[in-house]
Amino acid sequence: MKKVKENVKIDEVGMLRNQLARVLADYDNLRKRIEAEKEVWEKVRSQFMTEHHISGSIGKRYRRQDEIGTPFCVTVDFETLKDNAVTVRERDSMKQERVKIEELVDYLKEKFEE
Repeated sequence: MKKVKENVKIDEVGMLRNQLARVLADYDNLRKRIEAEKEVWEKVRSQFMTEHHISGSIGKRYRRQDEIGTPFCVTVDFETLKDNAVTVRERDSMKQERVKIEELVDYLKEKFEE
């Protein structure tokens, strides 16, 4: 095995590049998800009373919102980057549906009218 620098082998350098590429890809996906969250929140908050939470596990966030009586939770996840849809969770039934971002405001308006 050819050495690049003392104590560093070519295989190790290649492995390090692959690991760094994965970290950069993960960071890029996280950045895109945060941008999608902001886009969704901007659409919804102009029409409804909203809260925006990013800390804690999704289960804990759902429970916190259940406790204060939030009827619907909208979740932006990594699937959102692929299908441009969010998960809407209904408090009373705990039913979850995927809804396209462009249809979200109308979807919630319909739900509130039921």
